[in-house]
Amino acid sequence: MNNLLDLDPAALAAFFAELDEKPFRAKQVSHWLHQRLIDDVALMSDLSRPLRERVAAAAKIEGPVVVADTTAADGTRKWLLDVGSRNAVETVYIPEDDRGTLCISSQAGCALDCAFCSTGKQGFNRNLSVGEIVGQLWHANRALLASGVTGPWIEQGRAPITNVVMMGMGEPLANFDNVVSALKLFLDDDAYGLSRRRVTLSTSGLVPMIDRLRDACPVALAVSLHAPNDALRNRLVPINRTYPLAELLAACRRYIERAPRDFVTFEYVMLDGVNDRLEDARELVALVRDTPCKFNLIPFNPFPGTEFGTSPRGRIVAFQQTLIDAGFVATIRKTRGDDIDAACGQLAGQVQDRTKRRLSSRVQVVAAPARAAH
Repeated sequence: MNNLLDLDPAALAAFFAELDEKPFRAKQVSHWLHQRLIDDVALMSDLSRPLRERVAAAAKIEGPVVVADTTAADGTRKWLLDVGSRNAVETVYIPEDDRGTLCISSQAGCALDCAFCSTGKQGFNRNLSVGEIVGQLWHANRALLASGVTGPWIEQGRAPITNVVMMGMGEPLANFDNVVSALKLFLDDDAYGLSRRRVTLSTSGLVPMIDRLRDACPVALAVSLHAPNDALRNRLVPINRTYPLAELLAACRRYIERAPRDFVTFEYVMLDGVNDRLEDARELVALVRDTPCKFNLIPFNPFPGTEFGTSPRGRIVAFQQTLIDAGFVATIRKTRGDDIDAACGQLAGQVQDRTKRRLSSRVQVVAAPARAAH
């Protein structure tokens, strides 16, 4: 039986074609499902009762099962969602004065094994389905409305979630087809109606998939950079051994040709004594000189078992100033939800690793001796 949450606009139209119904039925159902957020076909009152019965016989609305629902002191809210076979993924809501942002997962675990990421330590089980990806946004909007969340845009009749970032568990571009189908629902005016500027996909650097995304569904692009040269990035972000920096930056420049923004955001986690020196900042400036970009510097958020430490605040600010002095926009990400392990790099969920990797084989990154903050 089809899960209606699994069907992107084209698939939903095809579903109704099989029922010998006109295409506008797909739009009606999409409105009920993604805008009115209903969970029962019987509630779709502008469909005739016989049609509702036919739809209910062929499809269901199956949202995520919530294992845990936790709210941080700063209002950040994290849901642990069951995706079967003893796997669970995490979704994080980040409230701000002018927006509500949802950080969505795309995989149960991650196979890319970035050295500083809690998700990677869990291994990898499988890709999430379209419904499991879209269901995170569907559930978050429902849960937030039910709990009485407020905001100027909500008072104007908009949904609680105004921005989506594909920055949760997993590498989105390694689950390309399902992620693109989900993105199309996020953008569709008959579904969530988000603008392409309000949907951001973060990748560790799968170059061929960046090119495919550019052609299929270009949204705002963020790239997990984290190092100013190949030698260090090979150790921090192992996919760099396959797609080194020169290839990655060339793909970023190609992507901008069709992106909703005229820049790529480079994410750079600040690791104490590893990638946070002023020399690293100057090397970074030289590296991206020809790539329209801005930087988001991320203070490292520790998790159990990590070998890394967080760069001192003064060193992060000095690193930022070096980038600004070179003419780049550089912001320091405010840590949100760290008291509930909902901050960047902390998402772990529950993953039954199918890769059979030995965590002891992880490439170790040895920090340089501690330096005084600049």
